Amino acid sequence: MTIAGSIILIMLGAILTWAVEFDLAGLDINVVGVILMLGGLVGLLFGIYRIRVTRRAVGPIDEPVHRHEIHEEPEARRTTVYEERRHYDEPPL
Repeated sequence: MTIAGSIILIMLGAILTWAVEFDLAGLDINVVGVILMLGGLVGLLFGIYRIRVTRRAVGPIDEPVHRHEIHEEPEARRTTVYEERRHYDEPPL
């Protein structure tokens, strides 16, 4: 039961207990209203408890995680230059 459902049960029970003047043979509307309010209160307390437990639940942590990262220097880039010698008897490029 959600928290909203519990609040609705409490409101419905309060309406049946204090606002309704109706008699049925063998059924007391006031008692039905009180039962609904108590059920809504139990559901509300359980919903709040469930929210607190799920927010608090964290997986077990045995040891802190240490990452050993190796920082290597990047290799120096070598530039190789090839020179092409032209002979004067060749046509220009």
